[in-house]
Amino acid sequence: MQEPHVADITFRTARRDDVPAVVAMLADDPLGARREGDPDDPRYLAAFDRIDADPYDELIVAEQGGEVVGTMQLTYLAGLSRLGAERCQIEAVRVHSSARGQGLGRRMIGWAVDRARERGCAMVQLTSDKTRTDAHRFYGSLGFAASHEGFKLQLS
Repeated sequence: MQEPHVADITFRTARRDDVPAVVAMLADDPLGARREGDPDDPRYLAAFDRIDADPYDELIVAEQGGEVVGTMQLTYLAGLSRLGAERCQIEAVRVHSSARGQGLGRRMIGWAVDRARERGCAMVQLTSDKTRTDAHRFYGSLGFAASHEGFKLQLS
């Protein structure tokens, strides 16, 4: 895979045939390697179909030269707080190993924030595993504040 030049990156809604590349990026780190499975597992396509059909979910890919080099999911959440403001949740941000350290992550998050503004969201939020200290510094450098403590309960 060629090294991407940030200027050559385009963002688009993921297609079904992007799912294996997206799953490979999700699995390409110590946390993901423990949780992800075979990219051909039909559960990934079922999840993609559900995301793709929901107007409040967007699976986005960053593409360079026909190759998927980044991904993230944007979910738009309605709420009564803040005068009924919608917020954008950014999840599953991944950059292909060949494209890391070149500014693509910064460009992806900037694109997501702009997209949330276009939709009229009042805020953008994200979570990051406590072990991802480099990611925490990265998000802080983009203006995100670690304002809340998150909790999860694994069901399976």
